Amino acid sequence: METYKKADLDAAGLRYDFVQDNQSASRKGVLRGLHFQKDHPQAKLVRVFSGEVFDVAVDLRKGSKTYGKWVGTCLSAENRRQLLIPRGFAHGFLVLSNFAEFTYKCDEVYHPEDEGGIAWNDPDIAVVWPDVGQIILSDKDKKNPTLAECQVEFQV
Repeated sequence: METYKKADLDAAGLRYDFVQDNQSASRKGVLRGLHFQKDHPQAKLVRVFSGEVFDVAVDLRKGSKTYGKWVGTCLSAENRRQLLIPRGFAHGFLVLSNFAEFTYKCDEVYHPEDEGGIAWNDPDIAVVWPDVGQIILSDKDKKNPTLAECQVEFQV
């Protein structure tokens, strides 16, 4: 299976120079996000190579007609779909299968001191997450502010 070909993205007008690959593994009910980097925003090309997740991107670009809106899709090893998340978007995912392995290409390196987040259940964004029973959050993600409380301002 071919999972990445720069020429295909270029042909679609999507010009990214990916500089880092990341991988994570999680069990059912784990919700990661909604994450972004404040001063070093990242575009991400995400996919699942084992299991299934519900993947979400939220537009954080002030002045965008889709500011504060979200898009979500199921990514799985079976459907082999990928999602491209542009700079200026928050990203998160919920594991639907018993176990999932998730990988993503980034066009900026990870800066831990630059990390930001928005509450996964922000009522103004109103992501409709699939029902998996108990949601499992990291201590960090439990403390994420709402979009209204967040001090990030990406430009269109």
